[in-house]
Amino acid sequence: MTPPPSDRPGALRPGAESFPRTADRAAGDRLTSTGPVPPVASRPVPPLPLRAPLPVPDTEGVQPVPVDSVPAPVDGRVDERRPVDDEDLANEDVSALPTTEKPVGGRAGRNLPAAIGVGVGLAAVILASLLVWRPAFLAVLVAAVLVAVVELTRALRTGGFHAPLVPLLVGALGMEVLAWTRGPTGLITGFFLTALAVLLWRLAPGPAGYRRDAAAGVLVALYVPLLAGFAVLLLVPGDGATRVLVFIATVVASDVGGYAAGVLFGKHPMAPSISPKKSWEGMAGSVLTCMLVATPIIVFALDGPWWGGLVFGAALAVSATVGDLGESLIKRDLGIKDMGDLLPGHGGIMDRLDSLLPSAAAAYLLLSVLAPV
Repeated sequence: MTPPPSDRPGALRPGAESFPRTADRAAGDRLTSTGPVPPVASRPVPPLPLRAPLPVPDTEGVQPVPVDSVPAPVDGRVDERRPVDDEDLANEDVSALPTTEKPVGGRAGRNLPAAIGVGVGLAAVILASLLVWRPAFLAVLVAAVLVAVVELTRALRTGGFHAPLVPLLVGALGMEVLAWTRGPTGLITGFFLTALAVLLWRLAPGPAGYRRDAAAGVLVALYVPLLAGFAVLLLVPGDGATRVLVFIATVVASDVGGYAAGVLFGKHPMAPSISPKKSWEGMAGSVLTCMLVATPIIVFALDGPWWGGLVFGAALAVSATVGDLGESLIKRDLGIKDMGDLLPGHGGIMDRLDSLLPSAAAAYLLLSVLAPV
């Protein structure tokens, strides 16, 4: 009779060790075994607790973000340096921004009370210097030019352009003085001497970055003191105060008219990648306002033709807009908001001279033809 599997030699009974038994242990098992060992009842395994199902997000009514709404990079790259400045907020839908605070100045995005107060103060200083003693305006202009040179030089340093400051300050002062004493020839001579001084001064630090820094220095000399020298040339004749007044009043009219028309009617951006505030409607407002301001002054104060006021106003509206866009382009490239913070609500001196500088050259050339001395 064949023994059950559990009684065979070497077989493993339920509950026995899993390693092989020796001969002695096998013999002892046979002597003590009285029969087959009943199987050990296994303990029932309790069922695993059921887990609560994970919540499924409710996507009903959620619209996917269209691809067209994602801003595309400019020139194949995203400029992460560019901050949001006052010009960006001009055409921004403030109600859509995730904030409960409203920007000071409403839709314009600037501190209007501070800007108006500073503007009135600057206008008072300019009018007083022009009407009381013309050389006083020259002193005010020279001070503004020196501050603007410092502001622009410091701003360029944020982009790695180290323009020599000392020869620029000395050259700026020399250009304005030569324009007052020697006329256009003195102004151009002073510019070339300043550019030469910048090139020689930059030799001392060594060749690393020489072309970059020297070019930045020449740009500062051309952009600020050379263009400002044309305002000095406007001041030289006997009716120089009137010429400067019509020049500044027309540029201010361009800013005010363009600002008002842009806020009220601006819908078509002129250069959104440079200055989102600028619109074609604002440009039309600038041209119209400049014509209305320049024409009576040129006709009644400078004995010029009526159509000359229209040409003068339209030309200065264009030059002021180009100057504003040019400085905005530099600030975009450098990744800064303002050139300075000296004037609350306006920024720095350079932020107020941006539209005046190229307009000074345009005003001098146009008045030389429309209302010669």
